[in-house]
Amino acid sequence: MTSRSPVWHPFTQHAVQPDPTLIARGEGAWLEAADGRRIFDAISSWWVVTHGHRHPRIVQAIKDQVDKLDQVIFAGFTHEPAEKLARHLVAITPPELEYVFFSDSGSTSVEVALKMALGYWRHLGAKRSRILALEGAYHGDTIGGMSVGERGVFNAPYDPLLFDVERIPFPVSGREQATFDALDAACKRGDVAALIVEPLILGAGGMLIYPPAVLAEMKRVCEVHNVLFIADEVMTGWGRTGTLFACEQAGIAPDIACYSKGLTGGSVPLAVTLCRAGIFDAHYSTDRSKTFFHSSSYTANPIACAAALANLEIWQREPVMDRINSLAAMHKERLARFRGDRRFADVRQIGTIAALDIVAKDAGYLADIGPRLYRGFLARGLLIRPLGNTVYLMPPYSTTASDLDQAYNAIDELAGEVA
Repeated sequence: MTSRSPVWHPFTQHAVQPDPTLIARGEGAWLEAADGRRIFDAISSWWVVTHGHRHPRIVQAIKDQVDKLDQVIFAGFTHEPAEKLARHLVAITPPELEYVFFSDSGSTSVEVALKMALGYWRHLGAKRSRILALEGAYHGDTIGGMSVGERGVFNAPYDPLLFDVERIPFPVSGREQATFDALDAACKRGDVAALIVEPLILGAGGMLIYPPAVLAEMKRVCEVHNVLFIADEVMTGWGRTGTLFACEQAGIAPDIACYSKGLTGGSVPLAVTLCRAGIFDAHYSTDRSKTFFHSSSYTANPIACAAALANLEIWQREPVMDRINSLAAMHKERLARFRGDRRFADVRQIGTIAALDIVAKDAGYLADIGPRLYRGFLARGLLIRPLGNTVYLMPPYSTTASDLDQAYNAIDELAGEVA
């Protein structure tokens, strides 16, 4: 095997995918390739860029912080950006979430959440070690994240490493009671530590949407059985579903919550896992064996924390919710053309996320239609990365009507070509 580059790219089959596009710069909702081509970032560079590339406030905050402190060990030391960020996060999340643990990616924030839950019950002396998760879920690519995610092509080679997880049926519209009954039955056995869910929408599992009332009922069932509720808001947080956090729409407070991606506006990696005081207290002891044994070398990196603080300042000082509402309305208007079109199925939207399935003989993540669509979009100056035959748009909040028109026109054209 030969390659022009020694780089091994994520989720990329190098044997069949053409050479990667070299990107030179980004601004707003657009990327610019080294050869001068402009590309509309219709998926926010894997769902991380919220306000647009290189937002001036975030760029300046990063520059300012580099001149003060770049990195320091976070065990036994702290710094102002982390302390300020933690207090701001506690202020804007549900009041029940009182402690903030820093990590550096969505996957690790989930890993932290699972370890918090298991440690909590162990330190209380309770024999609760089973984890529940929704069918079709995706929670990252670390061992814990893969374990609670749907088993399949993503993680089949690594199956010997994964721990057993009980799956709860996805709450399909009209069959939600099956989900509640399965959750209730699993919890009644008495050994469940936690349920982990992606609130309101499954991301990599196919952009599958369910209503806030279902989320609220799942939380209620967990409360009845004293089972911890983990909300994986790595994708759904920071306005994607139409509110700052998806759990707001259900009026619930999770016991543990995971946030990443848009935490820094998509500029640099950072993640947090927030939890209730009782979970922290279960690890608080003169017995050092009850220490929460988790870290990464770059935990609470000062530069990343400064970027996140600038992101929160943008939310406070700029009309971000107006932009989100406008983007959601533009999606709704443009999706209407596909409803009733027999080339498409399950045309759907939640907040700033829009998705639809192209009717095709081959469906699923590895469907041949996926790479064909990807190449067709890129040729039209669009970064759209379909999940098999599922096409979705999740652009930055700086997206304009003309930007979206380009994307939706391309979906219309390509559906006719590949179907």
